Amino acid sequence: MKKILVLVLALSCAAGVVAQDKPNSKKAKKEEKRKRIDALVKQEEEGVIAYKRQTVYGLKLISDGYGFFAEVGRAKSVKKSMLYQFEISERKHQKEEKTTSLANFSAPYIYGKINYFYPVKLGVQQQYLFGNKSNKNGVTVTGNIGGGLSLGLLRPYMIEVDKNGARTYVRYDSPDSSYFIGAYHDNTASGPGLGTGWKYLSVTPGLYVKPAVRFDYGKLNELVSAIEVGVSAEYYSKKIPQMLYNKEKQFFFSAYFALMFGRRK
Repeated sequence: MKKILVLVLALSCAAGVVAQDKPNSKKAKKEEKRKRIDALVKQEEEGVIAYKRQTVYGLKLISDGYGFFAEVGRAKSVKKSMLYQFEISERKHQKEEKTTSLANFSAPYIYGKINYFYPVKLGVQQQYLFGNKSNKNGVTVTGNIGGGLSLGLLRPYMIEVDKNGARTYVRYDSPDSSYFIGAYHDNTASGPGLGTGWKYLSVTPGLYVKPAVRFDYGKLNELVSAIEVGVSAEYYSKKIPQMLYNKEKQFFFSAYFALMFGRRK
């Protein structure tokens, strides 16, 4: 009987200890969460951008074209992040100039253009914090360096010409190249449509590197509002034909300005 009584008392004490620990455990978790929220609020008030992940979209003006991009960033620490990027752009030759045929008042065309050039880039950048905001209304400055794979998509520039008494589209790299060049000389060419040339699309692979500086001026920590300036160097596995009677290049160097927006978590 004594043993049973001792066992009951022991179980009662254990249950009391467990019941006491549960509220203490819940209270500790609430306190830890409150401290974490207070720390984030303090960081935002001080202008410190802290996040685990950010998603950014943007538009960029390039010295020889324009582009669009998307980016996912993952923070390694307050001062370092990894940026995973996708970009597509259209690059134009410096000698491109639109003109209109005087013979038939047709759609404008670019004399001598033989290919549209669309670099598609997949890359990674390391981001470093240079200077944080001095306050909520300040600007955070970061530096990015990295690169990756660049796929140069070439879409033939097809013009409409007179061929055997009918109007038809031709491209330079084909048996119809004589019609392509002759229409320019005869001033009878008409510009291409948005749907022309896609079935002849070709790919030239290459590599690129891209250093940049980013200025984040957003007032709220969870929103990205930034501009970026940088340069890009690209090298392709073979020369890129863009214009007739002009030297073809494998290496492209350009500067750019980008406007960015997105969210952080």
